[in-house]
Amino acid sequence: MVFFIFLVTVVITGVLFFLAHFFGLINDEIAKGGIVLPIIILISCILIGTTISGFASRRMVKSIREFIEATKQLAAGDFSTRLYLKSPPEYRILSENFNRMAEELGGIEILRTDFVNNFSHEFKTPIVSIKGFAEILKHDDLSREERDEYLDIVIEESARLASLASNVLELSKIETQTILTDKQMVNVGEQIRQCVLLLAAKIEKKHLDLELNLYDYSLSGSKELLNQVWLNLLDNAIKFTPEHGTITIEMKRPAGLLEMVFRNTGSGIDPEAVPRIFDKFYQADTSHSAAGNGLGLTIVQQIVSLHGGTIVCESEPDQSEPDQATAFIITLPSETSK
Repeated sequence: MVFFIFLVTVVITGVLFFLAHFFGLINDEIAKGGIVLPIIILISCILIGTTISGFASRRMVKSIREFIEATKQLAAGDFSTRLYLKSPPEYRILSENFNRMAEELGGIEILRTDFVNNFSHEFKTPIVSIKGFAEILKHDDLSREERDEYLDIVIEESARLASLASNVLELSKIETQTILTDKQMVNVGEQIRQCVLLLAAKIEKKHLDLELNLYDYSLSGSKELLNQVWLNLLDNAIKFTPEHGTITIEMKRPAGLLEMVFRNTGSGIDPEAVPRIFDKFYQADTSHSAAGNGLGLTIVQQIVSLHGGTIVCESEPDQSEPDQATAFIITLPSETSK
């Protein structure tokens, strides 16, 4: 900018003196004088340079003021603020980066608000339920059957509250973890078989058909965290599969990758809900009729990401293919499997 102002000043001064000499405003005596002409040129350069600098600085200061005002609004929580500076090119890049930052912060704020609201709701519901039934249990006119029923509800809600607290703590621990420190070779096929045995009672209670296509493929990772992934996915499949439905678990090795597929029949997931299925506290079942707090799949996604893998959900709620209603596909990088 300084070079530009200097160049423009010199050009304008030169043009003015040429015109002045051409039209006779400056005679030969002044032009050949020793000190008069340099003084005139110096004064002219100062005046012209100051004027150009004033206009240029006003334009620059205006852009900086716009940027300062935008950052003030952003700091005050207005994430809809946007900058539209066009020049110089660096200001355009600054505007694009600022707008991208504001958009990201707006998305984070929405997630934070949803998290706080859902978190408060999920904690408040069992507490209110426990308080209400505890007050009822103080009455002396309750029959033994009623008392036992209310006590069972209190116990169930207490377990739900404890599970929620445990899941929140587990998710917090996983989110702050960036590397796996307890890696070992884990037989994934054997791990999933053990998970099936642990949840066998739930499977038998709903008379579900279980189709397993497992192999003794090993994976380098955290045994405890991977076991949590398989338990969560299998428990979800049992929870949302209707009685006499089918759950399929299979392992594949496409192009050197290790892929696990958990598939179950049922009503499926609404297409609009699929993109949010891994959000904290989000439950596709808006009636909340199924037990859960919406943290299981978030934890699963975090663990899979921690192992360098991906997890996707595919669902067919129209039931055109009833044997493939909902599927969760976990893919882990080839360098961790053998």
